[in-house]
Amino acid sequence: MGDRPTKRKKPSLAEVAAIAGVSISTVSKVANGSADVSDVTRERVERILRDRGYVATKKRRGSLTPVVILARDMHSPYSLDVIRGAVDAAGPAQIDISIALYPNDAQDLGWIDEIQAAGKRGVIAITSVLDDAQRARFDAHHLPLVVIDALSNPDESTYSVGATNWAGGLAATEHLLGLGHRRIVMLSGLPTAMASRARMSGYLAALNMAAVDHEPPRVIPGDFTYDSGLEEGLALLSEPEPPTAIFAASDFQALGVLEAARRAGMSVPDDLSVIGFDDLIIAQLASPPLTSVRQPVDQMGAAAVETIVALLGEATTRPRHTELATRLVVRHSTAVPRT
Repeated sequence: MGDRPTKRKKPSLAEVAAIAGVSISTVSKVANGSADVSDVTRERVERILRDRGYVATKKRRGSLTPVVILARDMHSPYSLDVIRGAVDAAGPAQIDISIALYPNDAQDLGWIDEIQAAGKRGVIAITSVLDDAQRARFDAHHLPLVVIDALSNPDESTYSVGATNWAGGLAATEHLLGLGHRRIVMLSGLPTAMASRARMSGYLAALNMAAVDHEPPRVIPGDFTYDSGLEEGLALLSEPEPPTAIFAASDFQALGVLEAARRAGMSVPDDLSVIGFDDLIIAQLASPPLTSVRQPVDQMGAAAVETIVALLGEATTRPRHTELATRLVVRHSTAVPRT
């Protein structure tokens, strides 16, 4: 008897995206038939999908796998972008996404039991701090868990998706140094958050490597909120020698700084340059439009779905941490400082 034909492995979204040179979410949109993809890109992706034996979800057999996304609220543009990316990736992966909010009393482990009792097969947690008892309860229920943008450093048993926060902090600070700023202050956000520490390290590294004289680094911890940026901005801009540039660890903080500058009678970017982090839609709508470090937030949601699919398939080679690249998006809130 001849050898039995080898069954072709279904391509993952990430594999197709890498071959096509596009994002995971773009592959998802093409597979789902979404209209907001250019004809040239659509044809390229569809050809790759056909060549690798991809079958659209509606043509496959079997039921969808229920997965829940845990979010802190439904008002944050960050959470909504993550969810959008996850939903885009879920259809081709035969995943049925539902959304739930974290309980007020997260220490009561009954909420994890309820997730399992509801028939969920996996959990994606957005910006969550999960303790040992909670992770153990998920594990006891055999519920794969993927954390997006973990606030604390994930242990070796946790799967997570994040961005290159250190590189983002470095790029933001180097941009300001390149414009000629020498008095640059960073509003670092939550001091306990892993992303804050990484962004701050990038800021410090850029100043440390700078080939020009500058004032000593200055980091002010706080929160990622508009109110925190406003309060810290007002305090800084009331000083006898205020900074010429402020790098905020979130877009919301940066918007607070813009309001602080307005109240102080300062013009952005003529009197003060401001950079945010995340590049959410609010950065584009700010006045002036905000220079920001872009996190591929929707792709992070898609990557979390890819990881859940791999874990449900009992994959053993999936990396524990997936890190997607950040990039600086320059708009109109940064400029050469006044001489």
